[in-house]
Amino acid sequence: MFSREESKKLREEFWISFGKSFPRKWILYNTKIKNLSFKFYFDKKTAMVSLDLEHTDLEKQIDTWEKLTSLKTVLTSDFLPNAIFEDSYILENKKEISRVYVIKENVSIHNKNTWQETMVFLKENMLKFEAFFEDYSDIIRY
Repeated sequence: MFSREESKKLREEFWISFGKSFPRKWILYNTKIKNLSFKFYFDKKTAMVSLDLEHTDLEKQIDTWEKLTSLKTVLTSDFLPNAIFEDSYILENKKEISRVYVIKENVSIHNKNTWQETMVFLKENMLKFEAFFEDYSDIIRY
């Protein structure tokens, strides 16, 4: 077990190491679509790259989600075959969002032996998400 401080230090160390190992400005840090954002996630059991759609404007959220799901076949056949679509995903803080994501299991931010494979997973899948978004952002945006 790790103390809260030790865990925080490991998390910081991982993200700093990731940034140094893959020094790149992610194109999709800002999608320019309100309430739609890309995220990296890594905890004690899994790593994830996701496209999150916040539920603030219901009509806009439904419209954007319908556009994303209409592209599901393209995303899964040409970019991310393991992409998971969840129209109702509950975050730890109990906030509801819609999410498209890919996940890697059996990795841990507390186990440095899994860091390299996790970094590669995050990098490769974000690149695929970016390629998809660049090709189809006009459809999602309007």
